[in-house]
Amino acid sequence: MGHIKGLKCRECSREYPVAPIYVCEFCFGPLEVSYDYKSISKAISRKKIEQRPQNLWRYREFLPIDGEPQVGLSSGYTPLLKADNLAKAIGATELYIKDDTVVHPTLSFKDRVVAIALTKAKEFGFDTVACASTGNLAHSVSAQGAKAGFKRFIFIPASLETSKITASLVFEPNLIAIDGNYDEVNRLCSEVANKYKWAFVNINIRPFYAEGSKTLGFEIIEQLGWKAPDNVVVPCASGSLLTKIWKSFKEFKDTGIIKELHTKVFAAQATGCSPIVAAIKNGTDIIRPVKPDTIAKSLAIGNPADGFYATQVVKETEGYGEDVSDQEIIDSIKLLAKTEGIFAETAGGVTLAATIKLIEKGKIKPDESIVICITGNGLKTQEALQGHTISPHYIKPSLASFEEALKNIKG
Repeated sequence: MGHIKGLKCRECSREYPVAPIYVCEFCFGPLEVSYDYKSISKAISRKKIEQRPQNLWRYREFLPIDGEPQVGLSSGYTPLLKADNLAKAIGATELYIKDDTVVHPTLSFKDRVVAIALTKAKEFGFDTVACASTGNLAHSVSAQGAKAGFKRFIFIPASLETSKITASLVFEPNLIAIDGNYDEVNRLCSEVANKYKWAFVNINIRPFYAEGSKTLGFEIIEQLGWKAPDNVVVPCASGSLLTKIWKSFKEFKDTGIIKELHTKVFAAQATGCSPIVAAIKNGTDIIRPVKPDTIAKSLAIGNPADGFYATQVVKETEGYGEDVSDQEIIDSIKLLAKTEGIFAETAGGVTLAATIKLIEKGKIKPDESIVICITGNGLKTQEALQGHTISPHYIKPSLASFEEALKNIKG
């Protein structure tokens, strides 16, 4: 059995039983999973975690399931890479990349949350799963839902990158492309979820789904030798990933897995959709919705559900937020690729570009440990780089033609 106590409203603290619900019926605040940390402390240890398979379920005591894991057995435990080349380029001394571009079945951190959501959907007895997505979640629900035997309904903005649409269609879900932005897609999905008895992973299953993001934070601490970093920079769409990484750090501290926790948490967004960072910079708790206009479509949520809570984490940890232009995103994707050999999607460009600015502005001390969260593979968003890369050297199939080209190649 698991260690879940139930669901709890994040606003009024009213408690609810474990069920596919997500909103408090009294104050309409969002619900979150609460745990029995005393029982977790007795059941878990560093040694026990280290002896388990290298996937996200190695932290199962901290995850909201009751039985055995049923989905996502090949997800998680992605590399934490010491990025010395990149560190030198941006003026840092101890820089790490948490690389979620690899290992996962669909090459993004969304495979973490979907593993938990679909396992929970099976426990609740659903036969159909659904989601509203800016791309990566669509891929993961389409793929993992197929393997788990679910019927799947995927709702996306019709303006998504062609490569992301194809990457969902290959799994043959029911893909619904909507003429509108993500916020409009999400509103429609809320209406659909109220009428149809489906497991919407980021609506009625959201309290459980969101817990999957904690595994990224657990891995960072384990891979750093069971210690928390001085700084962590997280890309923000809804803001949920940032809040859950911090929750994972605190859970390891509260259950004795780590002894100290002094991490500062930083939010990264594109300037064309930065409601969370704008609130942080303005020193306000009010998230003002915006109409997204950025190449970072996976982060293009103008009215972020967890935006307020993300600002509170940043405030609690004495972190900050930074936004970056589309050109800075492109430049950072290329910088990461040529220094560390990692091809990140646009969200990764946002995170690195924001980190560079945070160091330049003195918000992050360059001699402290820094972890940058890179959440998805660049093969998903190749369109963003069209016209921004170097050109091939076209030659005829002869040595003479090659040597003529060689004269013009520098380096």
